[in-house]
Amino acid sequence: MGDVIIRHATEADAEAIRQIYNYEVEHETATFDLVPRSLEDQIEWQNARQGAFCVYVAELNGEVVGFGALSPYKERAAYRTSVEDSVYIRRDLGRQGIGRVMLSHLLTAAADGGFHAVMARITTLSAGSIALHEALGFQLVGIEREIGRKFNKWLDVALMQCLLHEIE
Repeated sequence: MGDVIIRHATEADAEAIRQIYNYEVEHETATFDLVPRSLEDQIEWQNARQGAFCVYVAELNGEVVGFGALSPYKERAAYRTSVEDSVYIRRDLGRQGIGRVMLSHLLTAAADGGFHAVMARITTLSAGSIALHEALGFQLVGIEREIGRKFNKWLDVALMQCLLHEIE
């Protein structure tokens, strides 16, 4: 495997991001979306994340193989110092360290953006994602039981939190 490059996503990356995400929508429980995104939806999602709320891509040998994002955690004003992370890596390249590089980059970007806490909401079926977040300083702060339903199954979500000043 070559070197993974993390860079800001551009509109030209939207189709690659959409393909990675839509695989998860259609086949996995990493997202609770049930309807695949159109290219227009993907571009709109990316454009909504500018400045401190941003989208990055992981590039390997010139190809987009994953993406990560920082999004507002909640809408109310008191939550403005917290963000939620999202990390998606192409399934055929899982467990090769790309997710770790991306999540590390997101934590640095969050700290550089002046945020205090990074939150992650991960289905409890995603043991690898939970382990990745734990390895980078996240702690489990709660379980939302049977909070979503996908593929005719009730799904629990692990709520994880990283206080950035504790990992610096």
